[in-house]
Amino acid sequence: MSQTARFQSFEDPSHREGAARVAALRAAMAQRGVAGFVVPRADEHQSEYVPANAERLAWLTGFTGSAGTAIVLADKAALVVDGRYTLQAAEQVDTAIVTPVPLAETSVEAWIEANLPAGGVLAYDPWLHTPDGLARLERAAQAAGGRVEATALNLVDLVWIDRPAAPRAPVVPHPDHLAGEAAAAKLDRVRAALDKARLGALVVSDPHNLAWAFNLRGGDVSHTPLPLGYAVIPRDGLPRLFLDARKVTAEALAALDGLAERHDPEALTEALDALGAGKARVRLDAATGAVALRRRIEAAGGSVDVGPDPITAMKAAKNAAEIAGTRAAHRRDGAAVTRFLAWLAREAPGGAVSEIDAVVRLEAFRAETGLLREIAFPTISGSGPNGAIVHYRVSRGTDRRVQPGELFLIDSGAQYADGTTDITRTVAVGTPSPEMRDRFTRVLKGHIAIATAVFPRGTTGAQIDSFARRPLWEAGLDFDHGTGHGVGAFLSVHEGPQRIAKTGTVALQPGMIVSNEPGYYKVQAFGIRLENLVLVEETSLPGAERPMLGFETLTLAPFDRALVALELLTPAETAWLDAYHARVRAALDDLVDPETRTWLAAATRPLAEA
Repeated sequence: MSQTARFQSFEDPSHREGAARVAALRAAMAQRGVAGFVVPRADEHQSEYVPANAERLAWLTGFTGSAGTAIVLADKAALVVDGRYTLQAAEQVDTAIVTPVPLAETSVEAWIEANLPAGGVLAYDPWLHTPDGLARLERAAQAAGGRVEATALNLVDLVWIDRPAAPRAPVVPHPDHLAGEAAAAKLDRVRAALDKARLGALVVSDPHNLAWAFNLRGGDVSHTPLPLGYAVIPRDGLPRLFLDARKVTAEALAALDGLAERHDPEALTEALDALGAGKARVRLDAATGAVALRRRIEAAGGSVDVGPDPITAMKAAKNAAEIAGTRAAHRRDGAAVTRFLAWLAREAPGGAVSEIDAVVRLEAFRAETGLLREIAFPTISGSGPNGAIVHYRVSRGTDRRVQPGELFLIDSGAQYADGTTDITRTVAVGTPSPEMRDRFTRVLKGHIAIATAVFPRGTTGAQIDSFARRPLWEAGLDFDHGTGHGVGAFLSVHEGPQRIAKTGTVALQPGMIVSNEPGYYKVQAFGIRLENLVLVEETSLPGAERPMLGFETLTLAPFDRALVALELLTPAETAWLDAYHARVRAALDDLVDPETRTWLAAATRPLAEA
């Protein structure tokens, strides 16, 4: 195809310069007398998606995953990655220079403890580590007989000659009719939370929280409409925003008038000094607040309380306007995805569709809505064995055609001004094998178990995670990722604190949006994942003795009937899928073209019909 995706690059990651870059970093380490340097995949805000000037790990090693940490010593180097990226790391880095290490086998701290030389100094950038993260590094270094030491300048930055400039995308207001609450009211809620916790001020280090609290949006990073910056919200008085004046539009300034003071980023250190001198207890977000922030406040005599930013929980529970917006976004997005699935059904059996073709075509259908702002993350488009790589990212070097007899997995999402979407569908090209149908149906059963779950208030994501796994466990199978993550409202597609996972310790609350995405992956063969977004809502049960919650499914697009082994479904599960498909057809019928409408009618007919 001659089309090009607007938002996704297909360039092949390269480690061709990795040896020279690691050598340059080692020279900088030797010049400063340190034995090692830690390079996390992080920016100053611990963001999932980071600006180009913060892609230090990718520049140094060639690894482009969203999570990982390199530890470079004088004679060896490791890249520790979790299970999502084990295969990717091995393919992208020069393994003669950097050794990929699966997190399941060895943690960052364990590797440091085993390899840092006795008496060695492990250097780190205090802007890229949280206090808790630093404490783990300190314990590991001490166990090895060494110590950690902060650097005034990041050592990678010293040798990254052509490092990009900091981003300056325009900062604009997010309208109140979409936000559902004026920024002034949100800030009043934040101040009330500070007063209740007896805190004098909050340092807002998470750009997602800054964007939500002040009803602002930006474009400093890919896939999430964020303005990178900081804020200080005192219990009394006007908040201060630290944003580059060159990126703050006149409209944003007008919206902030009387609400907050705007300062250049360089003024942040002076503000931290003032907080310290004021002797008030200052809340620093445990998840995103850098060590550098804490040390600056404490050096000025202040008291830092490391804990959750109260904005995070407020942001997670969507209000009526945000819920209405996300419903509208999902209907629009569902039509685009359904047009894509109909196109795929026509084109793929002939072998004419590649993974890149699929990404480009899906993005085009979304763009034709006229309302697409960005894709929510790089689309995962995996055919056959590539579908078994959980976070596979197609490049020109890995691109392969979708072939008959294979499964094709596509995981994608979109950013619209009224909502954020995330959907995964797995489809059969040609006739699927009995094994494929069995595995697909077990994943579907787990998906339905989550979609239909009813649970009392106070239930955590960890308590219902196993609902999605039981059909797989019964066949001796499982998957190695969480069942669901939180999702924002025209913000991050991966939003905490809520999640459905073994580690999901936060109670689910009405208004929270989470994904429902169990999967199964047969290495070198195929991958299956079925994902819808669901909204936590109050529900009523006859005779219930406690307040109960359940889920409303937001995503609207068909599942592949050809992959359903009807004999494995219970009557209730069959009824759920038939009802869901009827709802999809009713919601999308007038949004799609006649050819897609015909396909949709067949794709959503009851399972009992041939």
